[in-house]
Amino acid sequence: MLSCHRLAAATAAFALAFAPATATLAQARKAPAAALAPAASPEALGFDSQRLAKLDAYMAKVVADGRVAGMTTLLARHGKVVSFRTHGKKSLATGEPMSRDTIFRIYSMTKPITGVGMMILFEEGKWRLDDPVTKYVPEFKNLKVVKSIDANGVMTLEDMKRPPTMREVMSHTAGFGYGLGDEHPVDKLYREKGVLGGTMQEMIQRTAEIPLMYQPGTSWYYSSAVDIQGYIIEKLSGQSLGQFLEQRLFRPLKMVDTAFYVPPAKASRLAPVYVGNKDTGKIEEAKRLFGSDLPTYLEPPRMESGGGGLVGTTMDYARFAQMIANKGELDGVRILSPASVEMMGANMIPKDVLVNSNGTTAARFNEAVGFGLDFMVVNEPRVAGSLEGKGSMSWGGAAGTWFWVDPTNDIVFVGMIQRLGGTGGDNLGAAARTLTYQALTHPER
Repeated sequence: MLSCHRLAAATAAFALAFAPATATLAQARKAPAAALAPAASPEALGFDSQRLAKLDAYMAKVVADGRVAGMTTLLARHGKVVSFRTHGKKSLATGEPMSRDTIFRIYSMTKPITGVGMMILFEEGKWRLDDPVTKYVPEFKNLKVVKSIDANGVMTLEDMKRPPTMREVMSHTAGFGYGLGDEHPVDKLYREKGVLGGTMQEMIQRTAEIPLMYQPGTSWYYSSAVDIQGYIIEKLSGQSLGQFLEQRLFRPLKMVDTAFYVPPAKASRLAPVYVGNKDTGKIEEAKRLFGSDLPTYLEPPRMESGGGGLVGTTMDYARFAQMIANKGELDGVRILSPASVEMMGANMIPKDVLVNSNGTTAARFNEAVGFGLDFMVVNEPRVAGSLEGKGSMSWGGAAGTWFWVDPTNDIVFVGMIQRLGGTGGDNLGAAARTLTYQALTHPER
């Protein structure tokens, strides 16, 4: 399974989200955070400006070394922007500089947004955490399960002992594949059947024809489960996924540039996606992703992918992340209750699965690092080797985007690049965490 997890890491995230709220900090967060306005100074929010400069210097060098064309980084604390930087170019072909309003393909950073959509419906009583998924997707009632695989890759199948629960669907422990590679026979079938290449209904029908990788709840595998959540949102809401998210999330949060495609009026703001050339060592514009032509994102897709279909800006995602940091509210608009946000940040992986699953190459699971409802969560950051606060929630995207929400220190960070298949060196999300927290010299502020 290690090789399969390496495949998962390609789109998963380059996220090691690692999260205690003192009485002082809890009192400070009682008032709603401002709309991510600039802070008076980094020092006003506990940061040392000279130490924080190391973060900008590191990211500038990543661009200067040619690892990425350009990037943006946004750091906020207590709802105030400590730093919002741009580096390099949006497009190497045109030489246009990176800008704060550049639109990025956020790929799997779509997943936490879809998860919040699910929790909106959860709060309306539309579903429960331990309901069988077959209650909402009856097409899955006859799923088989891989019992064993011989040396030739031939699978022996058995019946499900029980259907996956909604909890398992939202924590990647249901047993679904993804099709990001073909080393596992189930993943190979996802690719051959083009599970994510059709309409929403075709995605469900094709998934129903492929066995689960394991009995539900017995392992962890990064999967198409969040696309299934997108289908469930459509079924329970009576709206398309895009309509639901626009009405219930994007419009209330003023995420004005987040959608499943870029309209003509904004097309010039969409950054190209790059990939490393193994022969030259340089980056070049990407043309294909996981064996298929790269979508342009300039027209409505056949399927609005809850697992990886959104585009948006750095500030849009920061507003989403700040809502999570504020326990469900931003600018007086409440999206979720505090309890629902806490549930999303609670580890949902059983202990025996935690210690037997390696997660991805970017984030190893153990008793310090787990997974909640569509977020990576860190229970013991120091044991995990992180300077973050306890309970931090995060994920990332296939083109190298990353974010985290640290409820202990009331910190939000969003990093955006557009490079597929790794960043050509050190993990930028991990580096950003270290460089951010080494500069937080007065966390009590």
